[in-house]
Amino acid sequence: MRADSPSPGCLDTGRSLASGFPLGAPPMPAPRVRSLSADAQAQPLDTRYQVETPEGIDLVLRPAGLLPRALAYAIDLGIRGAIMLLLFIALALLGQFGMGLGLILMFLLNWWYMVLFEVLNQGRSPGKQVMGLRVVHDDGTPIGWPASLVRNLLRFVDLLPFAYALGVLSCLAHPTFKRLGDIAAGSLVVYRDEKPQRPELPDAEPEHAPFPLSLAEQRALLSFAERQGSLSPARRAELAAILAEPLEVPPEQAQARINGIARGLLGANSP
Repeated sequence: MRADSPSPGCLDTGRSLASGFPLGAPPMPAPRVRSLSADAQAQPLDTRYQVETPEGIDLVLRPAGLLPRALAYAIDLGIRGAIMLLLFIALALLGQFGMGLGLILMFLLNWWYMVLFEVLNQGRSPGKQVMGLRVVHDDGTPIGWPASLVRNLLRFVDLLPFAYALGVLSCLAHPTFKRLGDIAAGSLVVYRDEKPQRPELPDAEPEHAPFPLSLAEQRALLSFAERQGSLSPARRAELAAILAEPLEVPPEQAQARINGIARGLLGANSP
């Protein structure tokens, strides 16, 4: 055995020129690197706000951001300004008494305009209604008098030190875009979801199916009739041809027959 060769069971203390680690040492494990895309997939960006009702029903709300809220407030501010201008023009005819009365009305308009509309109009002031917004409690229930009073009385805090600075910073920092008044009142400004409208069925003469249909089959026919506007003509013909034989019609007439049966299921006599 050569004198310079390592004996069995002994580790060579020499170092590799490339790695700088002792020769014969076990390789270092590669560091685990988690890509940014993996983090994004694990936690997708989503601003929806989910609450669970006492009945165990999940409500998904969409909090409104700073820009639509600012536009809604600007609309309300313009409406209040126009009302106050008309009031002062009319009350100026009464002299000093009219001016005093105008100041009282201006105070009431500034502090009760939002509260009255939010409580009596399903959380919607005129500006919020134009922008498709409404105010609710954190649990999704309609806002009441105490919460509306708190969020609007604390508006002067959001105005500090100037130009809604605290309110803007609070909206940008909060995950659901709450200003300080919303945090204190437990309220939330969300988008108002429009009621879904059922698609209209194609124009066809109502017909009865040649055989009894189960509930699932009725839903399938109605779904085809409602969604066929989003399908290409070739795809519609392909799907309708599958039912040509059970419906006892040629493949080219199957689509019209399905539309007629769908209208018959809904009892629709005209488009």
